[in-house]
Amino acid sequence: MQKGTLFLIPCSLGENVIDRSIVPALKDTINQLDEFIVENEKSARKFLKEVGITKPQSELIMHDYGKHSRDGDQAKFLASLEKGKDVGLLSEAGCPAIADPGSDIVALAHQKGIKVVPFVGPSSLLLALMGSGFNGQGFAFHGYLPIDKGERSRKLKELESLSQRLKQTQLFIETPFRNNQLLDDMLKNCQSGTELCIACDLTLDTEFLKTKTIAQWKADKPDLHKRPTVFVLYKR
Repeated sequence: MQKGTLFLIPCSLGENVIDRSIVPALKDTINQLDEFIVENEKSARKFLKEVGITKPQSELIMHDYGKHSRDGDQAKFLASLEKGKDVGLLSEAGCPAIADPGSDIVALAHQKGIKVVPFVGPSSLLLALMGSGFNGQGFAFHGYLPIDKGERSRKLKELESLSQRLKQTQLFIETPFRNNQLLDDMLKNCQSGTELCIACDLTLDTEFLKTKTIAQWKADKPDLHKRPTVFVLYKR
């Protein structure tokens, strides 16, 4: 029996930006599916409605792949694919498996000989890197930095040194309600000539994306509280 295809479906990074984020071919594919593996069912259903899915929501099959559902046998998520049915994988925002869960599902699909098809879509990390003006040939994403101030200070200095030594762009994020604290720590611990790109609310009407030196940011510090932000650091 021929197995189904696992489609990796990017979601918009905010509300009312579908037309800026999603390619037409993805909309066509979504309308051919009725089964999805999702990080968050509520946001997934909202996204599918906004993108224009024609099937009634009551007919959609949703497999919850949230943080409380990832332990145990993950093969259950691929049962329909094994039987020849196509299934979509959605993160809560952005691209599945890129700074979001989903890579375990994709890895298991490869192990089982299931075809995987990723679609073009918005990734806050790549958009921030593109807009930063920093090296796009060599870069690293570090996720969340340590919460402890001492450990965070050491990590920031380590990333700054690594960037200069390898000419490598350093990307990281923080929980939105702690953005301002992270920014304060960067302004305190990084060298004045180090460059920092702050990429906030990407693709939204409130988008903010600027690159300045640490010294310049000290003189003009933005309020990033509760705004999804990617921090991009580069030491020339």
